Amino acid sequence: MNTKRLQRIKDHLLAENQCSDMATPQGSPLTTHVLNTGEGVPGARMALSLHRLDSHLAVWNLLTTGTTNDDGRCPDLITREAFTPGMYKMRFETGQYFEGLGQTCFYPYVEIVFTITDPTQKFHLPLLLSRFSYSTYRGS
Repeated sequence: MNTKRLQRIKDHLLAENQCSDMATPQGSPLTTHVLNTGEGVPGARMALSLHRLDSHLAVWNLLTTGTTNDDGRCPDLITREAFTPGMYKMRFETGQYFEGLGQTCFYPYVEIVFTITDPTQKFHLPLLLSRFSYSTYRGS
């Protein structure tokens, strides 16, 4: 295994340990992790935004914006107080991300819509991404 790959693995493991406080009550109840599966690297420095649906007006309200760190994570997305039951949307600016890598992609952005019924739980929303595909799931 080359030195660069070993360093990435080491950095990833260290970031896991540093992010362990996110599971505590003080951490964000919603976290995300972007992985560029086409390159085998974290989706670092990807812009994203979190929105909540106003069901009365049928419009999405912007709650926060962020950028993933070098490990592809974006901690502290939302406070526990602001995280209430409802429908949410997380938008990832994938086109800008791949453009920054000097590549084109098929999806200019990815929007993941999900429903929160119990905001006291912890929710983790990974995005596995390549230039021509993506997948997601509810992690823990």
